[in-house]
Amino acid sequence: MALQLKTVSLGHGPRWVADGFRAFGRRPLALGLLFLVFLAASALLAAVLPFVGGLLQLMALPLLSLGYMVATQSALLNGPVHPGQFVEPLRTDPKRRRALLVLCVSYGLCAFAILVLCAWVSDDALTRLQALIAKGDATRAQIDALLDEPGVTRAAWLLGVLGTALSVPFWFAPALVHWGGQGVGQSLFSSTLALWRNKGAFTTFAATWVAVVTVTSVLVSMLLAALGAARMAGMMLMPLALLFSTVFYVSQLFAFNDTFGGASAAADEPTGPPPTSAS
Repeated sequence: MALQLKTVSLGHGPRWVADGFRAFGRRPLALGLLFLVFLAASALLAAVLPFVGGLLQLMALPLLSLGYMVATQSALLNGPVHPGQFVEPLRTDPKRRRALLVLCVSYGLCAFAILVLCAWVSDDALTRLQALIAKGDATRAQIDALLDEPGVTRAAWLLGVLGTALSVPFWFAPALVHWGGQGVGQSLFSSTLALWRNKGAFTTFAATWVAVVTVTSVLVSMLLAALGAARMAGMMLMPLALLFSTVFYVSQLFAFNDTFGGASAAADEPTGPPPTSAS
C-alpha cells in the first residue's frame, strides 16, 4: 500500500490537538475506557510479574499507539471501539505481524535501557521521585528532598533527551507497518524522515499540548484554592491526566493522515484511515 509523505504547515500541530478533542467527544466513554483497560492490564502484569511485567509494559506501548489509531478510525466511521483493537493489528498477515512484534521488542528494550541508565545516573532517586509523585499525596518537602539528591536533574534531562530521541523513529512506525506494509527498517526511517520534514508542525503540536496541560492545571488549582479545597488538587489533576493522555493518543490518527496523506484500502490489506484531517 503506497503512502505519500507530505510536508504540512505549522498550523497543523494545534489542529491535530483540536481534532483529537473533537474525535474524543464522539465516543468519550469508549475511548476513555480503552486507556483505563490498558493501565489496568499493565498494573496486573507488574503485580504478577514484577520484572518481566514492567518490560512487557514498555514493549506494549507501540501497540497502544497503533490500537488507538485503529479505534479512532472506527469511531469516526461509527464503528465499534473495544480493547481488542490493541491486538487487532497482530491478526494480519505474518509479515506485518513479525514486523510489529520486532518493533515492540526493540522499543521495549531501548526504553528499558534508558530507564536503567537514568536510574544509575541518579542513584535510583529519579525512580523514587516518580513513584512519590504518582501517589498523588506527596508533600513539597518530600519532593524537594529527592530533587536535592545528586544526579536527579542530570538524570531527568537525560531521560527527556533520550526518550524524545527514541520516540521519533517509533512515532509512526507501527502505523506504517500496519497500513503501509513497510518493513521494520523502512518504517523507522520513514517515521524519522516524516518528523524531521515536519518538525515545525510537531513542535507546535507539542507546544499546544504543553499550553493545554499548563493552563488547565493552573485554572483547576486556582479554582480549588478559591473554594478552600487546595488539598484536592492532586485528586482532581489525575482524571485530567487520564483525559489528556487519551486525547493525545486519539490525535495521532490525524497527524498520520496529514503527514502521509491517509491510506488507501486494498482488498487483501487492512482498511486504512479515512481522510479525517479537515477541520
